[in-house]
Formats: sequence, C-alpha cells, structure tokens
Amino acid sequence: MYTQDITACFADKVGSAGLKREEFAPLLAETRKGLAKIAGWRESGELPLFQIPFRRDDLDALESVAARFRTFDHVIILGTGGSSLGGQALYEMAHSDFEGRRAGIPRMHIVTNIDPFSFESLLGRLDLSRTGVIAISKSGGTAETLMQLLSILPRMRELFPDRFLRDRVLAITEPGSNPLRRLAERFNIPVLDHDQKVGGRYSVLTLVGMLPAMIAGLDPVLVRQGAREALEEALSATDPTDVPAAVGAAIAVGLNRYHGASATVMLAYSDRLGSLARWYRQLWAESLGKQGQGTTPIYGTGPVDQHSQLQLWLDGPPDKMFTVLSGPVPPTNQRIDPDLANDPDLAYLAGRSLGEMMETMRRATAATLVEHGKPTRLITLERIDEKSIGALMMHFMLETILAADLLGVDPFDQPAVEHGKKLARKLLAEWKDD
Repeated sequence: MYTQDITACFADKVGSAGLKREEFAPLLAETRKGLAKIAGWRESGELPLFQIPFRRDDLDALESVAARFRTFDHVIILGTGGSSLGGQALYEMAHSDFEGRRAGIPRMHIVTNIDPFSFESLLGRLDLSRTGVIAISKSGGTAETLMQLLSILPRMRELFPDRFLRDRVLAITEPGSNPLRRLAERFNIPVLDHDQKVGGRYSVLTLVGMLPAMIAGLDPVLVRQGAREALEEALSATDPTDVPAAVGAAIAVGLNRYHGASATVMLAYSDRLGSLARWYRQLWAESLGKQGQGTTPIYGTGPVDQHSQLQLWLDGPPDKMFTVLSGPVPPTNQRIDPDLANDPDLAYLAGRSLGEMMETMRRATAATLVEHGKPTRLITLERIDEKSIGALMMHFMLETILAADLLGVDPFDQPAVEHGKKLARKLLAEWKDD
C-alpha cells in the first residue's frame, strides 16, 4: 500500500550528516525487543490499540449513530489534539474544504481550537437547526472542548426544547463520572464510551476516528483492514529489516543520537495528506518528548514550503531529517494551452498539468535535499484511500512506540502537558475582569 525508501538517510548517499551502516544496524537489531513487547500486548489484549484493527462488532453498533448524523447538513466535531486530528486526517483525505455538501453526506467542521473569532464565524454561517454536534474528550475534562460545547448549547437550546438535544448532540468520553459526562446526562444527551486504555493520540482506529469517517461516507472496515495488514506484517516478520516501522524508528533515533538531527520534517505533497502529517506531529511530539529525549516534528506543505522554508532547510543548521510524503501522480487534469504559454519563459509549462507540476516539484525538492547532504526518507502511497491511510497510520504508531523503546521513554503518557492543563484551569478560575 506504500513504499519507504531510506537510501538517502545514509552517509554513503548524503555524506557526513547521514547514518553510517554500522550505527544503524545495532539500533535496528534493538527494535526486536520493542516488537516483542508489541506482540505480547497484542496477544494479551493489554493494549486494545492492537486488538481494535481486528474488530467489527463496534462498527456495526456505530452505524445507526452515523446514519442519524448523516441526515444533517453540517456536523461539528468538538475536540482537541488526539480527539480530533485522526478524524480530521481521514475526512480531509476524501473531502475538500472548497466543496459543498455531497448528497447524503454533511459538511464536517472539525473545531480544534478556541479562537473566538474563528468559532463565532463558523457558528454565524451555519444553520444550527440543520447541524449535529459531537464533543470528544477522553478524560471528559478537556477545558477547550467543554468551553466549545458550553458555548454552543445555549444556541441549540434557543432553537429546540431540551428534550430534543439528544437527537442533535453526542458526547464521547471514558466511563465514570467526569464533567463532560455529567453535562451530557443533565440534558439527556447520549454518551459513547471512549476506551480507557487507548490514549487520545492513538485513538484514531476507535470510534473517535471511525465515527467521523462513517459520517463522512468513508468505509471504516477498510481503514482498519489497512491497519491490520500493517500490524500483521510487522509482527510476523522474523527480521526487523522487513518491518518498515522498525526501520523508520532506527533511522530517526540514529540520526538524532549520532548526527544531531533534533528535528524531523514531514513534507506532504498533497493537500489530502496534510492533516495526516499534522496528526503524526502530535503523535511523535507528545509520545517521545520526555526526559530530555525526542526530536521536534515539523510539518511542511509541498510545494508551498519550497518557497518559505527550503532556504533554511538547505543552508541553515544541519539538525534535521526529512520525510517526503506523497501519493500517486494525480490523474491528468486540464493541460495548459500552448497558445497561452507561447512566451519563451512559459514554454516549459505548455501542455503540462497541475498534477504533473506538483510531482515534478516533489522530485526536484527531494533531489535537492539529497544533493545538499540532508538525510531524506521517501514515503509514497500507491493510492490515497481508506486502506492505505489506515496502513500508514499504523506504521507511524508502531514507529513511534519503537522509537520510544529505543529512547527509553514511555510513549503513552504526557506528564508535562497535564501540568499545563492544571495551571490553565487555575488561572482561568482566578481571572479578574478589568
């Protein structure tokens, strides 16, 4: 479903910034321990993350919920971080911000921030009488999500008696008493259970990502099938060399440990892959950035960031590795009329299409990075669809967990983030109006 080319991550290709083979081999061999842990978790069921790709029963139960939300013109997803980024990656893989509502499919608005200007602008242009709302918070105490929901509820109540809110609003949170669940219970709003053993940034294969995908008309079975095949490939391999995620983890950790690559740039050459790269950014940063370890993930858009960041990447500090992420060359769209490009300086554009230009830019940028001695990995999807995205998501989750094992950190906690959340609550409670 995708290929990973690491040739240009080694010194024999890019020079001194690249990994030496003798540095890479021991790290790759060490991933055996991490793979054994994952196999154990899969066998014991201790981490449901590795059971979910094999399930179907929960998807059957979600279908009626998805069907209800597909009757709306718009659906607002409230959530931040892992509660929204995975669903957004799946939705934007298949839908464009520029298109209107498709037949039987609502426009989905995934609200990840609390900027009042953007929030009020969105609510002001939607017909809330034709809008469904889904609030997602694993803990049920995420301040941003609660504030979003508390801001929307009064507007919904102006339109409908409270008894009708249950048909338009849904909450997803873990079992037990928490602020989101208590708020939902107060208004008789249905609540679906978030798996307590699956952290938010790893939750895309659960209902957190699958329900938005189903509402958007995507096939969740295919998403999980891609993830399952990637997981099975990793766990059935007898040699880590045959596990793309293990190879990727060893490359990233090795470049950081031996060559000072403190940042990893993911350059996505498709708008359909942009949110996948942003989902990866949180996954990598929040899982590995502990105890002085980790590398900083940087998101880039191709070809846009050839104009805004490439100068720094090529001629700035040699502290980065690069992943160029792309799909197949898009089908040929409108070609440039040679008559319009009869200027000698435009001749190279005559007969060409936007898709061909984007692919040419990708190849040129990757080659330029390599020629300038920058460690560069190429990940290319054979197609951009549910199955391939599911496979790549599982790849990145495995790669992250294996990198954490090499670094000696826990990939599933986020102690520094929790500190910030507590301080924000305290400051908000103490806010004094001027």
